[in-house]
Amino acid sequence: MLVNQTLETLRKMRLTGMAEAFLGQTQDPAYRELSFDERFGLLVDREWTYQENRRLSRLLKEAHLRTQACMEDIDYGHNRGLDKALMASPSTCRWIES
Repeated sequence: MLVNQTLETLRKMRLTGMAEAFLGQTQDPAYRELSFDERFGLLVDREWTYQENRRLSRLLKEAHLRTQACMEDIDYGHNRGLDKALMASPSTCRWIES
């Protein structure tokens, strides 16, 4: 009964990621071996990831991009003279420091 009330409260507070993680923790006996601090940390991390993923999805949707492309989708099979190391360098974000 307390689990259901907790889940309902988390959802009312718009902590959906934490609610899903909490439900997963109650159903998996392996989590019972963890301390409160460890379990709470996992819940907070899950909520953070959930919110960041929603934010990123919203921003991508608002950007109205014509195609969805990513570094991992580059096809090096064709002879276009693309250097994998050179193409991968922007993904490290070291150019920001420079």
